[in-house]
Amino acid sequence: MSKTQQELDLEYENGSFIPNAQAYADGWEAASAKFRATHDGEYDVGYGVNPRAKYDLIRPEGLIKGLYVFVHGGYWVQRHKDDWTCFGLGAYRLGWAIGHIGYPLAPEVRISEITSHIAQAITDLAERVEGPIVLVGHSAGGHLVARMAMASVLPSQVAKRVSHVVPISPVSDLRPLLSLSMNDSLRLDEAEAITESPALGKPLDVPVTVVVGSQERPVFLDQARWLAKAWDAPQVILPGRHHFDVIEGLKSPQDPLVKRVLSYN
Repeated sequence: MSKTQQELDLEYENGSFIPNAQAYADGWEAASAKFRATHDGEYDVGYGVNPRAKYDLIRPEGLIKGLYVFVHGGYWVQRHKDDWTCFGLGAYRLGWAIGHIGYPLAPEVRISEITSHIAQAITDLAERVEGPIVLVGHSAGGHLVARMAMASVLPSQVAKRVSHVVPISPVSDLRPLLSLSMNDSLRLDEAEAITESPALGKPLDVPVTVVVGSQERPVFLDQARWLAKAWDAPQVILPGRHHFDVIEGLKSPQDPLVKRVLSYN
């Protein structure tokens, strides 16, 4: 029996299956606002003509080890970079400059255009910070950083500086989204879904680690597994973590997740 539209949509729904889900988003926003209020940085730096094409760059004191970039999720249709600043805290306290990228959202733009925006922002950030570049993204952001690990996305002089790419709970094969209600906003067709699917393409010669929580929705466990298998990349399954708390470890310099993210430098 074929699945109903509601059943298909629920497979990719997270908040409804996480108790007190809104509290996580509220906590991210509060912690991120506090971080920005107490740390000097270059905020809302434009890298394109779209009003959302802005990034933040926050440098630690002393010798900078490199550039850590975080790309947020929200199914390419929601959220804002300012909600996620706290997820650079662990790397920042270990001496890394942290970049948080904002980008235009669907339906104003297509996913392929978002990919191009992320590449431009990383290129701009790379001109401002020397050293290795670590790319971390969550959910839709996991998809976007995985795209950066593919050929002809980043300029070669930037790509060769990327030392580690960490897609966390990524959407790696976009073809299942063609049947979802959200595609009314995403406007994916089959050709774009294939081109924009990291699991269907080849990675650059760069270390990639795929991270997912053990308590995530089954499709996210599948999506992470598909990418790890396609790219012959290690997969880390964080015990007891769901889609909203799988990134919590990025806040602490002592957390094993941060140590893993920065382990190739």
